[in-house]
Amino acid sequence: MGDPGQVGEDESRVTVMVVDDHPMWRDGVSRDLDAAGFEVVATADGVQAAARRAAATSPDVVLMDMQLLDGNGAEATAAVLEVAPDAHVLVLSASSERDDVLEAVKAGASGYLVKSASSAELIDAVTATAAGQAVFTPGLAGLVLGEYRRMSTAPAPADGPALPTLTERETEVLRLVAKGLTARQIGTRLNLSHRTVENHVQSTLRKLQLANRVELARYAIEQGLD
Repeated sequence: MGDPGQVGEDESRVTVMVVDDHPMWRDGVSRDLDAAGFEVVATADGVQAAARRAAATSPDVVLMDMQLLDGNGAEATAAVLEVAPDAHVLVLSASSERDDVLEAVKAGASGYLVKSASSAELIDAVTATAAGQAVFTPGLAGLVLGEYRRMSTAPAPADGPALPTLTERETEVLRLVAKGLTARQIGTRLNLSHRTVENHVQSTLRKLQLANRVELARYAIEQGLD
């Protein structure tokens, strides 16, 4: 691996759990993360171990392999988010198969990176994931967007629940959230205060019964708002 940039020393350290069934790879990634200024609070080699250690440490980011000792990364992602709902899961896998990527995202993963990524790319991805952004290896983002668009154009059941009604401003903010903009960037774009943008985000979360910005971005993609 290369020579990744250091996380700023004056910033609070992002905590990370590394889940991988290969000890040498797990240890190597942990060393790279530690050298870059992250705090590796736990490691695990399987679904059950990941859930136990996530519950104990509440990491900011979980770096997740897809092939584990007692299951797969999608199962582990769901298990981790059940006990540590504020965590962001970034898959780091040798597989770029469509089914693996979609299973991971549907289980709640925020992003998907293949193991051919450099250390610098990994560090950037972990930093972005901790900030609530969705990060994908080039090409995989298009695959996920295409799947969500396909799902969004499927006919809705006649007796299905009506979609919540958002105001024009909430829809505008939601579209920019889906593009990965921060509240301050959205405020600058729309000539609104940071607090006003956050109020719109929180209102939209309540209306849609979603937990965080990653889920908001998924909703926007599903509705074709990206």
